[in-house]
Amino acid sequence: MKDILTIILRLTVTCILAATVMGSAFIITNKAKKHNEHVNEQKVRYSLLGYSAARPIPASMALHEMYRYIVTDKDSQAIGYLLPGKEGFFFLTLDMEGKVIDNKPVNIEESAVLEKDTRDKAVQELAGAGKNVTFADQTIVVTDNGQRMAYLLDGKFTGFKTFIGVMLALDPKFTILGLEILEHEEDPGLGAEIEQDYFKNQFKGKTFDRLKDLDVVKEPMPDAYFQALEGNIAAADAAKILAQYGDRDIYALTGATISSRSVNTGVKGMIKKFAYRLNILDAALAERKIEVAF
Repeated sequence: MKDILTIILRLTVTCILAATVMGSAFIITNKAKKHNEHVNEQKVRYSLLGYSAARPIPASMALHEMYRYIVTDKDSQAIGYLLPGKEGFFFLTLDMEGKVIDNKPVNIEESAVLEKDTRDKAVQELAGAGKNVTFADQTIVVTDNGQRMAYLLDGKFTGFKTFIGVMLALDPKFTILGLEILEHEEDPGLGAEIEQDYFKNQFKGKTFDRLKDLDVVKEPMPDAYFQALEGNIAAADAAKILAQYGDRDIYALTGATISSRSVNTGVKGMIKKFAYRLNILDAALAERKIEVAF
């Protein structure tokens, strides 16, 4: 009997130690994973803005996170924005007409706001009982010396097979500065070509007005345009060629017109919705004289 109890005790201690080691390893690796994801996201963002080792990020530039939520109860629906103010974060609630319902400070540190669970919990507690708060999307407002210089949008839309995840960079007038394909399940050699420079770089420089009727055409892409989009020729020569095709529609990928149209439609939808929402938000901030970090 004594031997059995000894064995049970040893097994219990071993299991506890193993669980402790595994738990500690998970916490450490999970933190490392999140850190690496954040670093990779930052690299993509700066790349879309045109910064690299050859063109360093200016010290005067800053990135400001803006989070949008849907706030509902049994009788109504509203839009909430978690925004960085001059003295910390605040949660601004607008009705469906864009009028301010409420404006409350949020007790959350700048480092903690990047953690989705922590951020969502703080917003839910602020909204109060009886309110259902659902995260919608995030935008990064880029400033230089306090002036807005760009917007970075994350989004997903339907592709040929499942969903296509992208990141967009826009200038203050909503002209496309860059497009990056973050994830997709399009067919290799066909729709998967949406991640190639010769396709996604066609969207760079497209203005907000041009987006209104931007379409996809099933025509062979001129070789000079392909080389310029891929960066295979001198920058000065590429700029001249790209300028010639700046107002053209998007050349569809060979054998993947649906994937091409999905990206075109998805990008246009993201930008139009963002511009509409931002104009409403800016009007509300101006009307109430609410200061934001951007």
